[in-house]
Amino acid sequence: MMTMKTKDLIKLTEKEKKEKVHELQQQLVKERAQAHRGTQTKNPMLIKNTRKTIAKLLQLLHKKQMEGTKKA
Repeated sequence: MMTMKTKDLIKLTEKEKKEKVHELQQQLVKERAQAHRGTQTKNPMLIKNTRKTIAKLLQLLHKKQMEGTKKA
């Protein structure tokens, strides 16, 4: 999983963003467990890239939520 570009993440709906966060968090747990066991990973940057993508998605979700509270 490469880090997704922000412009691609913005195009996702809120539901898709939440599903993507959940999917990436599960993948991150698996990758961390694999790294903890000491097995060689296919891509050593995978954990870092996954964390960055999750952060971008959460930032976009939070931004959308804050915009909703300002209008109300």
